Amino acid sequence: MYISRLVLDHYRSWDSCILDLEPGVNILQGRNGLGKTNLVEAVEVLSTGSSYRVSSSAPLVHVGDASATIRANVHAGQGQQLLELTIPLRGANRARIDSGPSLYARDIIGKVSCVLFSPEDQRLVSGDPNQRRTFIDQSCIQLQPSYYELLQKSRHIGKQRVALLKQLSQRPEAIQQSAALSGLEIWTGQFIEVGVALTKARSALVAALNEEFSKTYSQLAGDGNQASLVYQPSFEEVLSGESPEAAISEHYQRLYAGEVARGQNLIGPHRDDLVFMLNGMNAKEYASNGEMWTLALALKLALFSLLREELDIEPIVILDDVFAQLDESRRAQILDFASKQEQVLVTVAAQGDIPESAVARRIDVQSLVDVQHEDPLQAYMHPASEGIAEQ
Repeated sequence: MYISRLVLDHYRSWDSCILDLEPGVNILQGRNGLGKTNLVEAVEVLSTGSSYRVSSSAPLVHVGDASATIRANVHAGQGQQLLELTIPLRGANRARIDSGPSLYARDIIGKVSCVLFSPEDQRLVSGDPNQRRTFIDQSCIQLQPSYYELLQKSRHIGKQRVALLKQLSQRPEAIQQSAALSGLEIWTGQFIEVGVALTKARSALVAALNEEFSKTYSQLAGDGNQASLVYQPSFEEVLSGESPEAAISEHYQRLYAGEVARGQNLIGPHRDDLVFMLNGMNAKEYASNGEMWTLALALKLALFSLLREELDIEPIVILDDVFAQLDESRRAQILDFASKQEQVLVTVAAQGDIPESAVARRIDVQSLVDVQHEDPLQAYMHPASEGIAEQ
């Protein structure tokens, strides 16, 4: 799989941008602040419907505009499609395929497969649980596009339930009234149903990743340490049987008063977590920075292998400013992996960040910035070629 052209309109720092790409390694070079990461982030958003960098879509829209649009010519096997995703400041994202009728975003989610490596990867181990849940959700979406709709449904129900809890918090005595309790139980039942489905899908993903993750970590670290992944749902019953809903409902009933007092959903899939284990201990608590980086790298490589195996395609690899953060040994590991893939997108700030052994097409991002101020039609017909050279 590869993208031959990426076009952005009103996306983040880009008012407009036309980026032509090739199979193999494409290096986007330019000083910090030009929007390199925004370019590769757009591929991730097209793939999964979200970005690991933000929790909502509003920051993806160029300041002063009402919506952003991402278009990409995507080649997979012998076929080619023009995919389009429009992200409004308010309302639901919309999509098109080959300039056809307007579709739901879920209709194109998962059609682009990618794995992104970034300097923030280490925070998958050391950071807060939300980052790990985002990784899991984005991975599930690529493997099972219907998961996107399930995730959106869970978020909607969760918001509705929180709204009711906050209403009840203004008059706590209402929790004793049958009508109010009935309404809360209805939303709770729906939240449990979708939450069980989400957690089981997430747990299945972690189980599928675990063997390759453990093997890859051992190969990367070469120190005899044993690594594994453990998925931790906010309630253990969700994985203990075929029908855990009744047991989970009892947990909620005991928590109703506390949830009303705080106006929050205290348990559910939004509280699940992924734990990295190293030699039987939680790596977040005692692993060194180097070990955390290696754990995160092993996780991303395991995801790449799983996507390739399950989808029978070569995912696009994105290396966002990673070379500047790595020592020579890890640079070599990443470069060896990247050189074997169908398409790799690399961002670097300086010439010195590019490994000397890299054979790649270099794209000067400053030239893209300059071109966006020209006439859009002329820019589309004659995209900037300045600063593009073979290395």
